[in-house]
Amino acid sequence: MAAELQTTLETESERIQRWRRELLEKAGYGSATAVELAARPDVDLHVAMGLVERGCPADIAARILL
Repeated sequence: MAAELQTTLETESERIQRWRRELLEKAGYGSATAVELAARPDVDLHVAMGLVERGCPADIAARILL
């Protein structure tokens, strides 16, 4: 009996969003906020991380960025 395998290929855009999300979560953003920020190409990743690294609470940083 052969098992059927379903392979999901990640697009380049999805890989980038996943990478951005992971970095944002490590910086201190919650999962849902990190997903939202990562999906927005107009949100500068370095600015987003820098705000939190400089002491801005993640929820306030997200409001500034969005």
